[in-house]
Amino acid sequence: MANGSRQAAWEFFGAELKRRREDAGLTQVGLGERVFVSGGYIGLFEQAIRKPQLDVAQRLDEVLHTDGIFERMCRKLIKDQPYTEYFAHVVELERLATKLCEFEPVLIPGLLQTREYTRALCVASNPLASDEYLEELIRARMDRAELLNDATRPVYWAIVHEAALRVLVGGPATMAAQLAHLAAMAEERKVLVQVIEFAAGAHPRMGKMMKLMEFEDAPPTVYTEGVASGNLLDEPAVVARVKASYDLLRAVALSPETSLALINSAAEDYRRCASTT
Repeated sequence: MANGSRQAAWEFFGAELKRRREDAGLTQVGLGERVFVSGGYIGLFEQAIRKPQLDVAQRLDEVLHTDGIFERMCRKLIKDQPYTEYFAHVVELERLATKLCEFEPVLIPGLLQTREYTRALCVASNPLASDEYLEELIRARMDRAELLNDATRPVYWAIVHEAALRVLVGGPATMAAQLAHLAAMAEERKVLVQVIEFAAGAHPRMGKMMKLMEFEDAPPTVYTEGVASGNLLDEPAVVARVKASYDLLRAVALSPETSLALINSAAEDYRRCASTT
């Protein structure tokens, strides 16, 4: 399903939700209380600005006595998109965010990856996959990255550990191109990049990626990821703790200027290595 058709389908979902809610004599706040989200979120669902997760769709059916219609629509829309179910909502939220703050302990963040770097990661995770399947995965990630070329792109702050610069993904030439791309994105002021050196030692989010997303008209949300699973967290106390840990990461990371110099130096090392092989 193309992006335009998928958005139209979500708009139908929202319109149907509004109709069923009003038929039940419920306000947005009243329905939100019954399905354990805020009234503001119900409004965002109805406007197709935000998409409900599957468990919320199931609770909407229970409260509105809609015989599973919202669950079925939600499952269909999730199935017809190129991302895993747990990540599909993150992609939607990235597009709506006014600010993204991300930390990656081992990899270059997905929004900043080159095609060849992404391909090497996909092959490593799917060594027996067909070229067609790999191309679908790569295209989905490249489509996400277009977010940063948009005039209305969010403020994007990325902190990576030095491991992301040193772990060889796809060979020296691939790494040289990837780090050159990362540096170019920083130089073009599309992203603010900081690096945590190996020498910094222990830091607040050892081995744990995180993405903090802020919005103009909705509470901030945190995304964390495990093995074949992901969590979207918007409980205020949890978000506050994550924000505090991100502030600590900024404090232990190199300055943006020094980080850029380290990235360029690592890229040059890979270029020399590639030229001798």
